[in-house]
Amino acid sequence: MKIPLLSLAKQKERLGESLNRAVQKVMDSGVFILGPEVRQFEAEFAAALQAREAIGVSDGTNALRIALQALGVGPKDEVILPSFTFIATATAISSLGATPVFADIDPISMNLDPVSAAKAVTPRTKALLPVHIFGFPADMDGLTALAKEKGLKIIEDCAQAHLSAFKGRAVGTIGNAGAFSFYPSKNLGAAGDAGAVTTQDPDLAEIIRELGNCGRVTGGPAYQHVRIGYTSRLDEIQAAVLRVKLTHLAQWTASRRRIAQRYIQDLQGLPLRLPELGTAGTKHTFHLFVIRCEKRDLLAQHLSKQGIGNGVYYPIPVHRQPVYEGLGKGLSLPHTDEASRTALALPMFPELEESEVDAVCRAVKEFFA
Repeated sequence: MKIPLLSLAKQKERLGESLNRAVQKVMDSGVFILGPEVRQFEAEFAAALQAREAIGVSDGTNALRIALQALGVGPKDEVILPSFTFIATATAISSLGATPVFADIDPISMNLDPVSAAKAVTPRTKALLPVHIFGFPADMDGLTALAKEKGLKIIEDCAQAHLSAFKGRAVGTIGNAGAFSFYPSKNLGAAGDAGAVTTQDPDLAEIIRELGNCGRVTGGPAYQHVRIGYTSRLDEIQAAVLRVKLTHLAQWTASRRRIAQRYIQDLQGLPLRLPELGTAGTKHTFHLFVIRCEKRDLLAQHLSKQGIGNGVYYPIPVHRQPVYEGLGKGLSLPHTDEASRTALALPMFPELEESEVDAVCRAVKEFFA
């Protein structure tokens, strides 16, 4: 039995006709940019999160960059973030001429540790950029308290955390802004690159819209530009695809949680560190199901030989990437290094069958036996 780490085939099979109709509707309309599909998706996505505003953009990296710029981050500023993340979290900061400052993660959640972040604050610090890694919310109480004490902004990286919640509030609605990716492999994925920024601040939302549309004032003259902006718009076809998929997102999320609960129950007692489901309104959405194992590489080889997909996220922390060699030199982030050395993702997607989950668990148990 071959079990992939991720499969979009069953999703495509089940939604194929609906997706084709949605795309054809856009093609027939002749409206491809800033049309009704984008407006409706923005409203529907905002409603799903109970966010006041959602602004569609071209991709998740630009969602971060535009949110940072709209909040005033620029040259000579510093932004604190975890090193245990995809590199785009850092490059969005660097693209504005600002400096990423890497802090350590909490050893349990693998999210930005407020204590480590506090130690990294300097007079140049402008913002905190927590990542809700793999779908588990960061400690927003601790980070919000730090931001309030130091006068900092918070931009939430929600690329892997669609419908995740911290104490009853959807991620992306707690900080000043939230940045979402709709890359095809995400829990809510487009048919290509796409993203969104969420905020509870309508004035900030207007700045974000202007930055993403070449600096134009929304509803103003077509060739009057008031900001240095970008061509970073969510297009109509991607919005149409996302609208179809958004109606299934809650059900897919429930399936991911059921699969995760089954993994956790079956793998208890093994020499592994298992992810938490979340309690008291804090909900993990399991973009990835990531275990930690001291024999990670050997376990990965064992699973691969049995046809079971697996993946290492992330083998090289961002502060150890060649491009950030100068910033990472001499930096000690022990929990980050430990996570990069031991983390392994097991198959996780909503259509995963119970028999497939059982097969994965058997293979993991066999390795330790």
